[in-house]
Amino acid sequence: MTNQHYGQFCGLARAAEIVGQRWTLLILRDLSVGPRRYSELVGGLPGIPTNTLASRLKELEDEGIVERMAPSGAERSVVYALTPRGEEIGPALDALSRWGAGGMRAPREGEIVTTASITAALKVAAGDGVVPADWNTTYEVRVADVTAHVIMRDGVIVAGPGPIDSPDLIITAGPQIRDVMAGELDAATAVATGAVQLEGDPALFERFAETLRVPFSVNVPALG
Repeated sequence: MTNQHYGQFCGLARAAEIVGQRWTLLILRDLSVGPRRYSELVGGLPGIPTNTLASRLKELEDEGIVERMAPSGAERSVVYALTPRGEEIGPALDALSRWGAGGMRAPREGEIVTTASITAALKVAAGDGVVPADWNTTYEVRVADVTAHVIMRDGVIVAGPGPIDSPDLIITAGPQIRDVMAGELDAATAVATGAVQLEGDPALFERFAETLRVPFSVNVPALG
């Protein structure tokens, strides 16, 4: 790695040497959603210099965290994916995402959402991913021009990128969907005020709001 070693025989120091550089955690976040072509990584990380992306990917490959996968069939583009060692960082990414979400309020100027960021947020909001075994509900979540989905089935919750066939409920929302999942905006008010629009059985939105939760930290300094 190009970053400086900390000179300590410590797991946190070693982890910081590997993932502490700018953009590295977001690259790992995007790859945790699924394998990505180089162009998809560029598109999902607006603002990243292409030489920085290439450098970070090479460093992560050298550490055995990311691998390049050869194309199969008609697909000719090489894709990048997490190795088993890379997948081990998943709980740490989720924990950092959960901690960061507790301090989020309204988006800052210029901030956007991406498919990976929404999918990762839904995954974190699902918590332990356990739901009653008799639930069989699918959701499509649309925020800005990004779409993800949530499946509550067979006792577990699964969040993934993109649309899903015949969802039981389509949720279209702006940034205030975070307020709903943080418990700062109740489901009924979100719908009544237009912060959230629904297509399908509206009763299922209550289930969504009560099941997918993100933290809300009161220990965040007020801005300005």
